[in-house]
Amino acid sequence: MSGASRPADERARLTRRAATASAAVASFLLVLKAAAAWSTGSASMLGSLADTGLDLVASLVTLWGVRIAAVPADLNHRWGHGKAEAIAALFQVMLISVSAVGIAFRAIQQLVVGAQPENGSYAIAVSIAAIAATFALLAYQRRVIAATGSIAIATDNLHYKSDLLLNLAVIAAIVIDQFVGLRGADATFGIGIALWLLWSAWTASATAIDQLMDTEWPEEKRQRFLTVAAQHPELKGIHDLRTRASGARDFVQFKVWVAAGLTVAEAHRVMDELEAKLALSFPDIEILIHPEPEGHTTPGTAEQGAG
Repeated sequence: MSGASRPADERARLTRRAATASAAVASFLLVLKAAAAWSTGSASMLGSLADTGLDLVASLVTLWGVRIAAVPADLNHRWGHGKAEAIAALFQVMLISVSAVGIAFRAIQQLVVGAQPENGSYAIAVSIAAIAATFALLAYQRRVIAATGSIAIATDNLHYKSDLLLNLAVIAAIVIDQFVGLRGADATFGIGIALWLLWSAWTASATAIDQLMDTEWPEEKRQRFLTVAAQHPELKGIHDLRTRASGARDFVQFKVWVAAGLTVAEAHRVMDELEAKLALSFPDIEILIHPEPEGHTTPGTAEQGAG
Protein backbone atom coordinates (compact mmCIF):
# COMPACT_ATOMS: atom_id res chain seq x y z
CA MET A 1 0.00 0.00 0.00
CA SER A 2 1.40 3.41 -0.95
CA GLY A 3 1.79 6.37 1.39
CA ALA A 4 -1.03 8.18 -0.40
CA SER A 5 -3.58 5.43 0.17
CA ARG A 6 -2.41 4.24 3.61
CA PRO A 7 -4.83 5.12 6.46
CA ALA A 8 -3.84 8.29 8.31
CA ASP A 9 -3.61 6.62 11.75
CA GLU A 10 -1.31 3.87 10.46
CA ARG A 11 0.82 6.42 8.61
CA ALA A 12 1.14 8.48 11.82
CA ARG A 13 2.13 5.36 13.79
CA LEU A 14 4.88 4.44 11.32
CA THR A 15 6.32 7.96 11.19
CA ARG A 16 6.33 8.18 14.99
CA ARG A 17 8.21 4.89 15.21
CA ALA A 18 10.78 6.05 12.64
CA ALA A 19 11.31 9.35 14.48
CA THR A 20 11.66 7.51 17.80
CA ALA A 21 14.25 5.16 16.26
CA SER A 22 16.15 8.18 14.95
CA ALA A 23 16.23 9.78 18.42
CA ALA A 24 17.35 6.49 20.02
CA VAL A 25 20.25 6.07 17.57
CA ALA A 26 21.33 9.68 18.07
CA SER A 27 21.28 9.23 21.87
CA PHE A 28 23.42 6.09 21.61
CA LEU A 29 25.96 7.78 19.34
CA LEU A 30 26.06 10.88 21.53
CA VAL A 31 27.28 8.82 24.50
CA LEU A 32 29.88 6.98 22.40
CA LYS A 33 31.27 10.13 20.79
CA ALA A 34 31.32 12.13 24.02
CA ALA A 35 33.57 9.50 25.58
CA ALA A 36 35.78 9.42 22.46
CA ALA A 37 36.08 13.22 22.25
CA TRP A 38 36.99 13.39 25.96
CA SER A 39 39.66 10.69 25.78
CA THR A 40 41.27 11.66 22.46
CA GLY A 41 41.03 15.46 22.32
CA SER A 42 40.32 15.17 18.59
CA ALA A 43 38.91 18.29 16.95
CA SER A 44 37.25 16.25 14.21
CA MET A 45 35.68 13.93 16.80
CA LEU A 46 34.49 17.00 18.72
CA GLY A 47 32.87 18.23 15.52
CA SER A 48 31.25 14.84 14.99
CA LEU A 49 30.03 14.90 18.61
CA ALA A 50 28.45 18.32 18.09
CA ASP A 51 26.78 17.13 14.89
CA THR A 52 25.39 14.07 16.71
CA GLY A 53 24.06 16.31 19.48
CA LEU A 54 22.30 18.36 16.83
CA ASP A 55 21.06 15.13 15.25
CA LEU A 56 19.42 14.28 18.56
CA VAL A 57 17.75 17.69 18.71
CA ALA A 58 16.66 17.32 15.08
CA SER A 59 15.30 13.83 15.74
CA LEU A 60 13.34 15.02 18.76
CA VAL A 61 11.98 17.92 16.72
CA THR A 62 11.05 15.48 13.95
CA LEU A 63 9.26 13.31 16.51
CA TRP A 64 7.44 16.37 17.83
CA GLY A 65 6.69 17.50 14.29
CA VAL A 66 5.11 14.26 13.12
CA ARG A 67 3.01 14.16 16.30
CA ILE A 68 1.81 17.73 15.76
CA ALA A 69 1.25 17.04 12.05
CA ALA A 70 -1.14 14.23 12.97
CA VAL A 71 -3.32 16.66 14.96
CA PRO A 72 -6.18 17.93 12.78
CA ALA A 73 -6.91 21.61 12.31
CA ASP A 74 -8.90 23.21 15.12
CA LEU A 75 -10.81 26.44 15.66
CA ASN A 76 -7.63 28.35 16.55
CA HIS A 77 -5.48 26.76 13.82
CA ARG A 78 -7.74 26.37 10.80
CA TRP A 79 -4.77 25.66 8.50
CA GLY A 80 -3.29 23.04 10.80
CA HIS A 81 -0.08 23.10 12.84
CA GLY A 82 2.55 22.48 10.16
CA LYS A 83 4.44 25.75 10.60
CA ALA A 84 5.57 24.65 14.05
CA GLU A 85 8.16 22.52 12.23
CA ALA A 86 9.62 25.61 10.53
CA ILE A 87 9.82 27.50 13.83
CA ALA A 88 11.62 24.56 15.44
CA ALA A 89 13.96 24.36 12.45
CA LEU A 90 15.02 27.99 12.96
CA PHE A 91 15.81 27.17 16.59
CA GLN A 92 17.99 24.30 15.37
CA VAL A 93 19.77 26.65 12.98
CA MET A 94 20.83 28.85 15.90
CA LEU A 95 22.18 25.82 17.79
CA ILE A 96 24.06 24.58 14.73
CA SER A 97 25.64 27.98 14.08
CA VAL A 98 26.85 28.42 17.66
CA SER A 99 28.26 24.88 17.71
CA ALA A 100 30.06 25.36 14.40
CA VAL A 101 31.75 28.56 15.60
CA GLY A 102 32.86 26.81 18.79
CA ILE A 103 34.30 23.85 16.86
CA ALA A 104 36.19 26.11 14.47
CA PHE A 105 37.65 28.09 17.40
CA ARG A 106 38.78 24.88 19.12
CA ALA A 107 40.36 23.56 15.91
CA ILE A 108 42.23 26.84 15.26
CA GLN A 109 43.58 26.74 18.82
CA GLN A 110 44.76 23.19 18.19
CA LEU A 111 46.58 24.30 15.04
CA VAL A 112 48.25 27.22 16.82
CA VAL A 113 49.58 25.23 19.79
CA GLY A 114 50.37 22.16 17.71
CA ALA A 115 48.23 19.76 19.76
CA GLN A 116 47.30 16.41 18.27
CA PRO A 117 44.74 13.75 19.12
CA GLU A 118 45.54 10.75 21.30
CA ASN A 119 44.25 7.19 21.30
CA GLY A 120 43.29 7.32 17.64
CA SER A 121 42.33 3.64 17.50
CA TYR A 122 39.51 4.27 19.97
CA ALA A 123 38.19 7.20 17.94
CA ILE A 124 38.25 5.12 14.76
CA ALA A 125 36.39 2.26 16.47
CA VAL A 126 33.69 4.68 17.68
CA SER A 127 33.31 6.11 14.15
CA ILE A 128 32.94 2.61 12.67
CA ALA A 129 30.26 1.80 15.27
CA ALA A 130 28.50 5.06 14.34
CA ILE A 131 28.57 4.14 10.65
CA ALA A 132 27.05 0.70 11.37
CA ALA A 133 24.25 2.16 13.53
CA THR A 134 23.53 4.85 10.91
CA PHE A 135 23.30 2.25 8.13
CA ALA A 136 20.72 0.30 10.14
CA LEU A 137 18.66 3.45 10.80
CA LEU A 138 18.76 4.48 7.12
CA ALA A 139 17.49 1.05 6.04
CA TYR A 140 14.55 1.29 8.45
CA GLN A 141 13.77 4.86 7.43
CA ARG A 142 13.71 3.88 3.75
CA ARG A 143 11.01 1.29 4.47
CA VAL A 144 8.92 3.84 6.38
CA ILE A 145 9.33 6.44 3.63
CA ALA A 146 8.20 3.90 1.01
CA ALA A 147 5.14 3.05 3.11
CA THR A 148 4.12 6.57 4.15
CA GLY A 149 5.76 9.11 1.83
CA SER A 150 6.57 11.21 4.93
CA ILE A 151 8.49 14.37 4.06
CA ALA A 152 9.72 14.77 7.65
CA ILE A 153 11.25 11.28 7.74
CA ALA A 154 12.67 11.72 4.23
CA THR A 155 14.44 14.90 5.37
CA ASP A 156 15.79 13.13 8.45
CA ASN A 157 16.99 10.32 6.18
CA LEU A 158 18.96 12.76 4.02
CA HIS A 159 20.56 14.27 7.12
CA TYR A 160 21.76 10.87 8.36
CA LYS A 161 23.16 10.06 4.92
CA SER A 162 25.43 13.07 5.29
CA ASP A 163 26.48 11.74 8.71
CA LEU A 164 28.02 8.73 6.99
CA LEU A 165 30.43 11.07 5.19
CA LEU A 166 31.09 12.94 8.43
CA ASN A 167 32.13 9.77 10.25
CA LEU A 168 34.34 8.75 7.35
CA ALA A 169 35.97 12.20 7.55
CA VAL A 170 36.74 11.64 11.24
CA ILE A 171 38.41 8.30 10.44
CA ALA A 172 40.43 9.90 7.64
CA ALA A 173 41.51 12.78 9.92
CA ILE A 174 42.72 10.47 12.69
CA VAL A 175 44.54 8.13 10.29
CA ILE A 176 46.31 10.97 8.47
CA ASP A 177 47.22 12.87 11.65
CA GLN A 178 48.19 10.06 14.01
CA PHE A 179 49.22 7.15 11.83
CA VAL A 180 50.49 8.79 8.63
CA GLY A 181 52.16 11.56 10.61
CA LEU A 182 50.78 14.58 8.75
CA ARG A 183 50.34 16.94 11.70
CA GLY A 184 47.41 19.32 11.68
CA ALA A 185 45.14 17.09 9.62
CA ASP A 186 42.74 16.51 12.52
CA ALA A 187 42.38 20.24 13.21
CA THR A 188 41.99 20.97 9.49
CA PHE A 189 39.21 18.39 9.21
CA GLY A 190 37.63 19.95 12.32
CA ILE A 191 37.49 23.33 10.58
CA GLY A 192 36.02 21.65 7.49
CA ILE A 193 33.32 20.00 9.61
CA ALA A 194 32.50 23.39 11.19
CA LEU A 195 32.09 24.94 7.73
CA TRP A 196 29.88 22.02 6.69
CA LEU A 197 27.69 22.58 9.77
CA LEU A 198 27.34 26.27 8.89
CA TRP A 199 26.31 25.35 5.34
CA SER A 200 23.73 22.90 6.72
CA ALA A 201 22.40 25.66 8.98
CA TRP A 202 22.08 28.05 6.03
CA THR A 203 20.22 25.45 3.95
CA ALA A 204 17.85 24.59 6.80
CA SER A 205 17.13 28.25 7.50
CA ALA A 206 16.24 28.92 3.84
CA THR A 207 13.71 26.07 3.82
CA ALA A 208 12.17 27.13 7.13
CA ILE A 209 11.91 30.79 6.10
CA ASP A 210 10.27 29.79 2.81
CA GLN A 211 7.54 27.98 4.72
CA LEU A 212 7.02 30.80 7.22
CA MET A 213 6.81 33.32 4.36
CA ASP A 214 4.34 31.15 2.40
CA THR A 215 6.67 30.94 -0.61
CA GLU A 216 5.02 29.55 -3.75
CA TRP A 217 5.75 26.02 -4.94
CA PRO A 218 8.63 25.55 -7.40
CA GLU A 219 7.56 26.45 -10.95
CA GLU A 220 7.86 22.84 -12.16
CA LYS A 221 5.44 21.64 -9.49
CA ARG A 222 3.00 24.46 -10.23
CA GLN A 223 3.01 23.62 -13.94
CA ARG A 224 2.51 19.93 -13.21
CA PHE A 225 -0.47 20.81 -11.03
CA LEU A 226 -2.01 22.93 -13.80
CA THR A 227 -1.46 20.14 -16.33
CA VAL A 228 -3.31 17.60 -14.19
CA ALA A 229 -6.15 20.03 -13.48
CA ALA A 230 -6.57 20.89 -17.16
CA GLN A 231 -7.41 17.27 -18.00
CA HIS A 232 -10.99 17.62 -16.73
CA PRO A 233 -13.20 18.03 -19.84
CA GLU A 234 -15.64 20.49 -18.22
CA LEU A 235 -12.96 22.84 -16.97
CA LYS A 236 -12.63 25.97 -19.13
CA GLY A 237 -9.59 27.50 -17.43
CA ILE A 238 -7.75 28.28 -14.19
CA HIS A 239 -6.71 31.63 -12.77
CA ASP A 240 -5.46 33.15 -9.51
CA LEU A 241 -3.53 29.99 -8.51
CA ARG A 242 -1.95 30.32 -5.05
CA THR A 243 0.21 27.63 -3.42
CA ARG A 244 2.16 27.18 -0.23
CA ALA A 245 3.56 24.49 2.07
CA SER A 246 3.21 24.08 5.82
CA GLY A 247 5.20 21.26 7.36
CA ALA A 248 4.39 18.06 5.52
CA ARG A 249 1.20 19.43 3.98
CA ASP A 250 0.63 21.44 0.81
CA PHE A 251 -2.14 23.99 0.37
CA VAL A 252 -3.48 25.32 -2.90
CA GLN A 253 -6.36 27.56 -3.84
CA PHE A 254 -7.48 28.75 -7.25
CA LYS A 255 -10.45 29.87 -9.34
CA VAL A 256 -11.81 27.91 -12.28
CA TRP A 257 -14.01 28.79 -15.21
CA VAL A 258 -16.89 26.47 -15.99
CA ALA A 259 -19.69 26.73 -18.55
CA ALA A 260 -21.99 29.62 -17.67
CA GLY A 261 -25.09 27.45 -17.95
CA LEU A 262 -24.12 24.95 -15.25
CA THR A 263 -26.32 24.78 -12.17
CA VAL A 264 -24.79 25.06 -8.69
CA ALA A 265 -25.18 21.30 -8.23
CA GLU A 266 -23.47 20.57 -11.58
CA ALA A 267 -20.61 22.97 -10.79
CA HIS A 268 -20.21 21.30 -7.40
CA ARG A 269 -19.96 17.90 -9.11
CA VAL A 270 -17.20 19.20 -11.39
CA MET A 271 -15.29 20.56 -8.37
CA ASP A 272 -15.56 17.21 -6.56
CA GLU A 273 -14.29 15.33 -9.62
CA LEU A 274 -11.43 17.79 -10.05
CA GLU A 275 -10.37 17.48 -6.38
CA ALA A 276 -10.43 13.67 -6.61
CA LYS A 277 -8.24 13.71 -9.73
CA LEU A 278 -5.75 16.12 -8.17
CA ALA A 279 -5.57 14.10 -4.94
CA LEU A 280 -4.30 11.08 -6.89
CA SER A 281 -1.27 13.01 -8.17
CA PHE A 282 -0.82 15.30 -5.14
CA PRO A 283 -1.53 13.38 -1.91
CA ASP A 284 -1.57 15.18 1.44
CA ILE A 285 -2.82 18.38 -0.16
CA GLU A 286 -5.65 20.67 0.89
CA ILE A 287 -7.49 22.25 -2.02
CA LEU A 288 -9.81 25.26 -2.09
CA ILE A 289 -11.57 25.90 -5.43
CA HIS A 290 -13.81 28.83 -6.36
CA PRO A 291 -15.89 28.22 -9.53
CA GLU A 292 -16.81 31.12 -11.81
CA PRO A 293 -18.79 31.34 -15.06
CA GLU A 294 -16.61 31.20 -18.17
CA GLY A 295 -15.11 34.56 -19.08
CA HIS A 296 -15.67 36.14 -15.68
CA THR A 297 -12.65 38.08 -14.40
CA THR A 298 -11.86 39.79 -11.13
CA PRO A 299 -9.65 42.90 -11.28
CA GLY A 300 -6.15 42.31 -9.93
CA THR A 301 -6.09 38.49 -10.22
CA ALA A 302 -3.31 36.59 -11.96
CA GLU A 303 -4.67 34.55 -14.84
CA GLN A 304 -3.19 31.16 -15.70
CA GLY A 305 -4.89 29.33 -18.50
CA ALA A 306 -5.46 25.62 -18.16
CA GLY A 307 -8.08 25.09 -20.76
